[in-house]
Amino acid sequence: MPKETKTPVFEDALDRLEIIIESMETGDTPLDKLIANFEEGSTLLKACYKKLQAAELKIEKLNLEIGQLEPFKGQEIND
Repeated sequence: MPKETKTPVFEDALDRLEIIIESMETGDTPLDKLIANFEEGSTLLKACYKKLQAAELKIEKLNLEIGQLEPFKGQEIND
């Protein structure tokens, strides 16, 4: 049975990446753990990148929709 992988929340993934990077920078991490951390970090980085791409596409789509709207021709408000 394949292992289910849950896509982490963007902020949680960034927090975990920060922890991984800090542990790798200490120089005290054994090689096996270093490789495992690198692998986990790569997976998290890919997930973050995909989420950022999806957000960018959504924003572009919203901007296009806004650009297609007619300007509001209501009563002007004078301050």
